[in-house]
Amino acid sequence: MCGICGFASLEDKKTKSKIVKAMADRIIHRGPDSDGYYVDDVAALGFRRLAIIDLKGGDQPIFNEDKTVAVNLNGEIYNFQELRNELEKLGHDFKTKSDTEVIVHGYEEYGVDVFSRLRGMFAILIYDIKNSKLIGARDYFGIKPYYYYQSADVFMYGSEIKSFLEHPKFKKELNEKVLKLYLSYGTNHMEETFFKGVKKLLPGHYFEYVDGDLRTKPFFKASYAKKENTYEFYQKLTEETINSSIEYHKISDVEVGSYLSGGVDSSYVVSAAKPNKTFTVGFDGKGFSEIEYAKDLSDHFGIKHYSKVISGDEFFDILPTVQYHLDEPSANVSAVPLYFLSKLAREQVKVVLSGEGADEMFGGYNEYNVSKKEQIYLSMPHFLRAMIAGIAKCLPHFKGRNTLIKYGNNLDKRYYNKTEMFLPKEVGEVLKPEYMHELTPFDLCKPFHEEVKKEDDILRKMFIDINFWLPNDILLKADKMSMANSIELRVPFLDKEVWNLSRVIPTKYFVRNGETKEIFRSVAHKYIPKEWAKRRKLGFPVPFGKWIKEEKYYKKVKNMFNENFTAEFFKVDKLNKMLDEHYSGKAFNGKQIYVIYSFLIWYKRFFVDAS
Repeated sequence: MCGICGFASLEDKKTKSKIVKAMADRIIHRGPDSDGYYVDDVAALGFRRLAIIDLKGGDQPIFNEDKTVAVNLNGEIYNFQELRNELEKLGHDFKTKSDTEVIVHGYEEYGVDVFSRLRGMFAILIYDIKNSKLIGARDYFGIKPYYYYQSADVFMYGSEIKSFLEHPKFKKELNEKVLKLYLSYGTNHMEETFFKGVKKLLPGHYFEYVDGDLRTKPFFKASYAKKENTYEFYQKLTEETINSSIEYHKISDVEVGSYLSGGVDSSYVVSAAKPNKTFTVGFDGKGFSEIEYAKDLSDHFGIKHYSKVISGDEFFDILPTVQYHLDEPSANVSAVPLYFLSKLAREQVKVVLSGEGADEMFGGYNEYNVSKKEQIYLSMPHFLRAMIAGIAKCLPHFKGRNTLIKYGNNLDKRYYNKTEMFLPKEVGEVLKPEYMHELTPFDLCKPFHEEVKKEDDILRKMFIDINFWLPNDILLKADKMSMANSIELRVPFLDKEVWNLSRVIPTKYFVRNGETKEIFRSVAHKYIPKEWAKRRKLGFPVPFGKWIKEEKYYKKVKNMFNENFTAEFFKVDKLNKMLDEHYSGKAFNGKQIYVIYSFLIWYKRFFVDAS
């Protein structure tokens, strides 16, 4: 796991060298073990290394035999041994034992088709020196982040946006049109970022940059191809595929530990991987910690367990650091405990396994489980459901009213936002008119719904979560919070071969007998105590809403809401009213307060207090 950055421009080599080193130093947390550079008349490549595989010989960039191709890799290629054997038989000469070198020779042999041969997580930069071409690729599911920026006289790329800040030709400006949708989602789901001109390379895509011309193309596209077979057949295949993936994800020249909650996903990883060490964090108060469950399971397997209870003061004190490392504002409150969890683990290991992706691959979210009564109602014509919803909206509250209103919409209008920090109609109540525009949260999700409009509702929801929520929220915080603490986080459920299985399993085996992720849980039963296989994970619940009813935390938020720059974006009187009503108990506005508070902390760090 490492950090990459670089650019193409016309500065002299000496100037390029100075700039690219400053860019790499800005992301030293991603790779404190060593650095590496390549600079010529066209481009400058920067690299920070966290040494995991081939500790002595894996420094980057890595070149081919005649030094006409250079490669930097942020990530891990788990099938590198198989690819190496294949390429050696084709005559390629390897100089290191690292996984990165298979990309160098793979590019020589297959061109950009090499990306679809890789099994792993990656943000890759290939510099085809002979053809003055920069090529970048991001893994299938967006496990590793990748950003780029282009202006009239420079092209930049990097693992983190903050590296761009060190380039004198980077113009730091707020991208104002992202703010409105951020208030609904609590994170940025647009291809554009909060920094004007900076874009994300989409998962499963690569770019080619030659002499000012930039093109992006997909090399992977998620699609379903269900194949009928027995439940027992897929149950056996699920067990074999997951266990094989976990073994691949253990490949390392340093110790590998594991994060552990009280839920089935991380518990399965731990039970199959059998690491020497597990790690858990939580908060004081009932329902805000899974430390006890995690310790019990670790003891069950004879594994050393490490834990930490996070205080309210620690939470609020670390928020500016968390928002800085996220690059863009995020109101996913679980990023904070994940930061502390990564810090705790880094005291013991350099690599951890984690359970992200099981819900998206095997149908685990509660939203996928629609009751029989709801299914019957959904079988009614849309116009009739819409008419009933319209009537329900005009009536006082009664049991089932919200369900009637919800199902009055088609799926693309009711399954677009897992958080709903602010409803679309509420955003204008707090955001100043100049930041309002016509684009809605529905508009961002609609193209994904269109791609799978012929699939059943469960698959459509899973597709949205894999392509929309996973890379822009769950995996983003996982990467940024782990790398902020110089630790590599691996996700064995988000594996190429696991996906190749998931895409063919009939939907009826995902949600079965009223149980989500049923086929996955049935396999987990074989490895972990039954109560863990059935347990619903808490995730990382944080008592933010409870804390801001305490005076000292209420005042922290109040002070931020009344900073001078806050009025540039928000109707301050509305913010104060929202906070005061929460503080007094008249309303529960915790998530709405946090989404605004997070943005303001981020903006202050990057635009107000920036050096």
